[in-house]
Amino acid sequence: MPVAPPVDAPFVYDPTDPATQRSPFALYERLREEAPLYRVEHPRFWVLSRFEDVFAAARDTATFSSAQGLTFEPGEIEKLGLAPTIVMMDPPDHTAFRRLVSRGFTPRRVAEIEGPVRAFVGERLDRLAAGESTDLVEGLVGPLPTFVVASYLGVPAEDRHRFDQWTNAIVAANAEGEMLGRALGAVTELYGYFTELIERRRREPADDMITDLLAADIDGSELTVEEVLGFCFVMVAGGNDTTTGLLGGAAVLLTEHLDQRQRLIDDPAAIPNAVEELLRLTSPVQGLCRTTTRDVTLHGETVPAGSRIHLLYGAANRDPREFGPTADTLDVARQIRRIMTFSSGPHFCLGAAAARLQARVALEELLARMPGFTVDESASVYAPGAFVRRHESLPFSPTGA
Repeated sequence: MPVAPPVDAPFVYDPTDPATQRSPFALYERLREEAPLYRVEHPRFWVLSRFEDVFAAARDTATFSSAQGLTFEPGEIEKLGLAPTIVMMDPPDHTAFRRLVSRGFTPRRVAEIEGPVRAFVGERLDRLAAGESTDLVEGLVGPLPTFVVASYLGVPAEDRHRFDQWTNAIVAANAEGEMLGRALGAVTELYGYFTELIERRRREPADDMITDLLAADIDGSELTVEEVLGFCFVMVAGGNDTTTGLLGGAAVLLTEHLDQRQRLIDDPAAIPNAVEELLRLTSPVQGLCRTTTRDVTLHGETVPAGSRIHLLYGAANRDPREFGPTADTLDVARQIRRIMTFSSGPHFCLGAAAARLQARVALEELLARMPGFTVDESASVYAPGAFVRRHESLPFSPTGA
């Protein structure tokens, strides 16, 4: 993606540059300090990087709309022939649909998966300890969120292998913005599978999200098959690589900051608070776009109506204006009032509680079983893509720290 800075900008922000994807934080600092409203020319979009700006825009859905999509250019979902999903709705449509699906993400429903998640993590750590894999992504942090999403959607155990293959293809293509080219076959097969699963759940209800959606209605009308399929797609595309990014990034931070790791080993009760700090620093979703519905003036410049504007969560989450002079430093005891990792306002991530649960359980088990683990960030590979920052591979050793 060729980009050009504003005339007076002394640097170029290119979110598709592999160097930026690997280590964006110095650039984020320059954006916050030198160009808090930054313009990219091809394709044209604007960037907000300071916490207060990003926080306010995320909550103002009347001005910053999601209805035209969340990437730099509109139309990706329509090109796949899919109906708009919940992440591409504005209130009041979004409000009604969110109220319906949020029943599956209540604290009680999330707590119900802790036992299976802990068993899955334990089994995967046993394999890593036995040397079956030397890669943390392959061994644990890639398969874990796929397992959780499949559990939520009620994918039977005998179908998990196929589901994993489709999910991996979609996650990789989604990160690169190449859904049409790289994953069209997987999308088609996955939709065919879920269409059959929906019909099966009509006949044989189960304790899963698809059954819940089929039993629900909005304003007296049942959800269409397309609407149920759309939500399944959101779960697959949005619930996997984000948690992988969190857990891989957390392992890197705890390898780089052994004093902070030791605090968690000495006091496992501190892990839930540490998860918030790790969510802040990793920011698996580095940013998403909105479309302005009116002219907006920010930092002395006017963004015209109909413009794409990139809300850079990863930069906002390290803004010293919000988090103080140590904003770039891991502090597992930091008391955090608000973060942008799950966005804010109407589009606050439905899966936030499930992501927090996975992170807490994974860290509890990893630090209890392998307190001396190491990961090699220098030999890691990052997945391409401008929106989600995650490892594609991350060399792992059970001992050595």
